[in-house]
Amino acid sequence: MSSNASVDPPRVGSRPRHLGYVAFIAASAAMGGFLFGYDSAVINGAVEGIKGRFDVGSATLGAVIAIALVGAALGAMLAGRLADRLGRPKVMQLAALFFAASSLGCMMPFTLWDLAAWRILGGVAIGMASVIAPAYIAEVAPAEYRGRLASFQQAAIVLGIAVSQLVNYGLLNLADGDQRGTLLGVETWQVMLGAELLPALVYGALALRIPESPRYLVAQRRFEEAKRVLARVEPPETDLDAEVRRIDARMRSEHKPSLRDLLGGRFMLLPVVWVGIGLSVFQQLVGINVIFYYSSSLWQSVGVDPESSFFYSFTTSIINIVGTVIAMLLVDRLGRKPLALIGSAGMAVSLGVAAWAFSFKEEVNGEFRLPDLQGGVALVAAHSFVLFFALSWGVVVWVMLGEMFPNRIRAAALGVAAGAQWVTNWLITVSFPTLSDWNLSGSYVIYTVFAVLSIPFILKWVPETKGKALEEMG
Repeated sequence: MSSNASVDPPRVGSRPRHLGYVAFIAASAAMGGFLFGYDSAVINGAVEGIKGRFDVGSATLGAVIAIALVGAALGAMLAGRLADRLGRPKVMQLAALFFAASSLGCMMPFTLWDLAAWRILGGVAIGMASVIAPAYIAEVAPAEYRGRLASFQQAAIVLGIAVSQLVNYGLLNLADGDQRGTLLGVETWQVMLGAELLPALVYGALALRIPESPRYLVAQRRFEEAKRVLARVEPPETDLDAEVRRIDARMRSEHKPSLRDLLGGRFMLLPVVWVGIGLSVFQQLVGINVIFYYSSSLWQSVGVDPESSFFYSFTTSIINIVGTVIAMLLVDRLGRKPLALIGSAGMAVSLGVAAWAFSFKEEVNGEFRLPDLQGGVALVAAHSFVLFFALSWGVVVWVMLGEMFPNRIRAAALGVAAGAQWVTNWLITVSFPTLSDWNLSGSYVIYTVFAVLSIPFILKWVPETKGKALEEMG
């Protein structure tokens, strides 16, 4: 019996029925992105509590907050190889286990140093999730819907950030605004970190239900299994035998991917790998994660009360979601490069305005504050910055990293690019407390410069991947 039946594809409403299943497995994979966002941002609510509990200065505090990113870089670099050896869902299951263990460990630390160790383990899980979700979604999604489905990853990240801020805000209110107040027999900030256990368990359960990537199955010579998966994710009129042959032919012309495959060109790595690294690095050099890791402390440092600062952290998370929805609607229509350019221009202006506003920071009666005008401007600029990031680089980078590399190097190249992202994220995160003590406005001038430099980088080196099949990337 032919595998490409000529019947019309079953439909639900105006969309082919197979898209519902593809959306489910893409959303399940993106649950790792939710935990990525949740774990990254939940520390925002615990910064002052950790500082008080362990009596640490700015440099040590920055190191503990940022140390998860060292684990994330390691996890990102390992994920590609593990995915090629074990399969995509198994790596997701491993990441879920690490998330769960980290949340419990961070909730009940004995010292600052074992808290740091548990944060490293959570970082490994973040790095693994950051690589495996976009790669998996790109491999199971039909080409015409791949951009929107790949953007599930960023949508999940921003939702995780928002939920973590909402949970933190709710717990802080229960503790009468005291991060070190008692809840469930421990300090409030500990409950904030431990609440991550629930989504970690959900992620693990979902990872047990999704199918293996058809491209991984073809690489393992498991053709019948690959066809069964393709039958559920491709349109019903697809010739499954021909699709498997096409994937296999492409893979047979290439050898097993390794880090050596990334070498070449005048600068040690292939040009496309450098472009991927550039996208990852610029995404972090604009300082986006300063907002999500330190915003509560940032606003308190310029005179905002703790409860209001937590509320503003939550509102920036909502703006982040709005921007991400805009990007999801436009990424397959407008294209990847135009969105990135719009975002770079908007971020540069917003960051420049924030730098101007923070330059008016003054000390009054032993406390730092901003004048009312500059305080309002800083608040609007911070929200505007998050909006422009979310509707552009937040989504575009993850979509392009899942698309732009040739099949033979995709997993390895994505791991290197994501690893570079986490190293840069670490540098920005660990440096901010010290930079802020030195000159808050100057910190934002630095981020503004990188937003401006991202524009010529996009124009000269970044390719457009809109509408191309993965096998066309070369």
